[in-house]
Amino acid sequence: MGKKSKKSRRRDSSSSESTDDSSASSDSRDRRRKMKKHSRDSSRRRSKDRKSSRRRSSSSESDSSVKLLQKLESKRMKEAVERKRRKENLKKLETPEEKRARRLREKQIKENKRRERMGWDNEYQHYTNQDNPFGDAHLTSTFVWTKKLEKKGLKGMPTEELEIINRQKQMENKSELEKVKKRRQEREMERLQREEEMVLLQRSREAAQFEEWERQEDKFHLEQARLRSKIRIQDGRAKPIDLLAQYISNQSLEESLEMQMHEPYTYLNGLGMKDLEDLLVDIKVYIELEKGHNHEYWEDLTVIVQDELQKLKKLVLGGEYHATVGRREGIHQSVARDVTEIFRGKTTVQLEELKRKIEAKIDEKSDGVDIGYWESLLSQLKAHMARARLKDKHQENLRLKLEQLKKEQEPSSDHHQQYDDPQPSTSKSVNETVTKDESGENSSEDDDIADSTEDPSENVLADCFTLYEQGLYSPIYINEETLDKDIKIVNEEDDEAIIENLRSRLLQAQEDDDPYSKEEIRMAKEARKGMGDDEAEFSVETKLDSQIYLWSDKYRPRKPRYFNRVHTGFEWNKYNQTHYDMDNPPPKIVQGYKFNIFYPDLIDKSCTPQYFLTPCNDNKDFALLRFHAGPPYEDLAFKIVNREWEFSYKRGFRCQFQNNIFQLWFHFKRYRYRR
Repeated sequence: MGKKSKKSRRRDSSSSESTDDSSASSDSRDRRRKMKKHSRDSSRRRSKDRKSSRRRSSSSESDSSVKLLQKLESKRMKEAVERKRRKENLKKLETPEEKRARRLREKQIKENKRRERMGWDNEYQHYTNQDNPFGDAHLTSTFVWTKKLEKKGLKGMPTEELEIINRQKQMENKSELEKVKKRRQEREMERLQREEEMVLLQRSREAAQFEEWERQEDKFHLEQARLRSKIRIQDGRAKPIDLLAQYISNQSLEESLEMQMHEPYTYLNGLGMKDLEDLLVDIKVYIELEKGHNHEYWEDLTVIVQDELQKLKKLVLGGEYHATVGRREGIHQSVARDVTEIFRGKTTVQLEELKRKIEAKIDEKSDGVDIGYWESLLSQLKAHMARARLKDKHQENLRLKLEQLKKEQEPSSDHHQQYDDPQPSTSKSVNETVTKDESGENSSEDDDIADSTEDPSENVLADCFTLYEQGLYSPIYINEETLDKDIKIVNEEDDEAIIENLRSRLLQAQEDDDPYSKEEIRMAKEARKGMGDDEAEFSVETKLDSQIYLWSDKYRPRKPRYFNRVHTGFEWNKYNQTHYDMDNPPPKIVQGYKFNIFYPDLIDKSCTPQYFLTPCNDNKDFALLRFHAGPPYEDLAFKIVNREWEFSYKRGFRCQFQNNIFQLWFHFKRYRYRR
């Protein structure tokens, strides 16, 4: 009975639900019919109004357009009616489960729209009161903060207005978040811009650094080229480029005087075609390395070398080449010598004037003028102008060298002239000679300047001999009566005694503080290699008892040089680990020694030096380390910590005698605590 009653109840409930649904559906149908009827009436009314307005507005419209609009309107109405009918048929045919699902779906859509109005994001749309990560059973309902509303005076406000206020706050928060995001993006953009600026600045710095490196590299190559030239000149195998570079180098007077006695283009005499071509390449290298320095000098030499190379080709390659070049230059072979004579012996100013005349002749382009001839003449003129410029520069250099020689000789002549003053007859004759020689020298110098075709080397040598004769290098006898009272006169015996005393003092000072020789400096540099922060210099010697060596009468005993190091560090035993740390470390202890003793002058190098370790009698914690090598060196001794040594080479032990250096390196053993 219970089961039947339950079934009957279910049927009654389902029937009641079906009746409710049917009544609800009938009401909805009546509403829809009324709405359809109202819409039809309104559409008919609208269409009538449109038609009447169209008739009133424009009676000239065609009937075809009206019919088209009517067709479209009727089609639209039919589609709307068809959609509604289809929807109603679907509702009639749907089951109660489908109907319930449809209503739940419509309800969910309404709820989603409500949540969107409240400001919910898409990621929170699927959360419900039962299913949400916050554990909130009232998630979908709006939280009302009663105390806050009372404080603000909004307690009696309707829920709709509160929702509007909350929605406005949410919108403000969203806008604020957007502003924060925008500011963060702006800061990110500024950071990227700063990084780009830093990258550009770094690139500019690197570019400047690379330019500096390139300049240093060019300077290094130039110095190497000059050094190679100097070595070749010293060895007597100088190339033409070496002599040309030596001519303009900044060297002392003695080194450069011989090189600068002749014009630089005289070094081209006797060169072959291959040598001239190589010289052109070398000149280009120097032009690139010197970066515009001495540019005119190298350009003039380039022009002269090219001219000499062309002349040599004419001689070597024969008549066919000569005829071809002559036709191209417009100068016949018989006239070429006369053309050369025109340029020979002219100064730079005269050649410049001739160049202007030739250029004016070419620019006129008058009838009957052979342009090819004048252009070839102008090209040959460049070589002669280059020679003239180098010759003028050479004369100027010789004049400067002569003045420098005079300045160097002036102090010596003044010094000797001081002793000539007490003897008026001698000084008078000397002064007369000097004045005569100076006047003759000035006249000869003027003649050299006026006549540039003469060989300047002979004039310079003559001036040098004159200055040498004027120097008065021979000592002059001085009378005691003419000397001042403050000047002391020393006899020859007393002078020798003073010199002997000074010599003995100097030898004693050298014995007391003998400076390092080159060999000892090299040894000290070798011994200092690999010195770390945990090592310090150790140079405390221990005095030994006075010893008498058998070889002391043959060699002078001396102590060897040395460079020793002591290795210190921390010992992290249990006690130190307990009471100390890295910020407060324990005291350092000696962990080993490195002895480097130099024996560069050892007589018997077949017998290697030896060391002896003996404990100290007064304190067993220390030991005496003594080094013995043999003549002419005395023994050395050092006081070190008396602990057991590590004799393994893996632990850094070294005992060797190499390159006159005796090395003894060792570390002490470390004791591990074991139970």
